[in-house]
Amino acid sequence: MRVAAILMATAMLGACGARTGLEPVENTSLPPAPYGANARPDAEQLLELETLAAPERSVELRRRSEEREDDPFDLPPE
Repeated sequence: MRVAAILMATAMLGACGARTGLEPVENTSLPPAPYGANARPDAEQLLELETLAAPERSVELRRRSEEREDDPFDLPPE
């Protein structure tokens, strides 16, 4: 039982290093071109994230501690 678990774990770890380029499955094609586009996008273009899917951070992180401003909605419990 223990030997089987060790063999299975090494097989899974060995599969992690096997990386190849993405290609469509045989006898299939990529999706059709979007409406209004002249060319069909390739696999790399389809994998790119849109700006809204992964926005850049727009908030400046604080570099040092600062005093908090008074919050008028921070009321004690009744």
